[in-house]
Amino acid sequence: MMLEIITPDKVLYNGEVNAVQLPGSKGSFEVLNNHAAIISSLDKGKVRVKDAEGTHFIEISGGIVEVINNKIIVLT
Repeated sequence: MMLEIITPDKVLYNGEVNAVQLPGSKGSFEVLNNHAAIISSLDKGKVRVKDAEGTHFIEISGGIVEVINNKIIVLT
């Protein structure tokens, strides 16, 4: 899956991932390969990114996520 985490100033992450855990406004949820299409609001919290190099955490202050066709775009 491809993940992009974008702020108005810069791109925080852009790369291939195995899993992403997000702080949804109705609770935390995880996106895996072939996840159903979804658009969701995000609360302040940590995005957990699992990629080939390991697990990384990226702090966000809220935003929106779109998942479609194994591409995840987080606008924060």
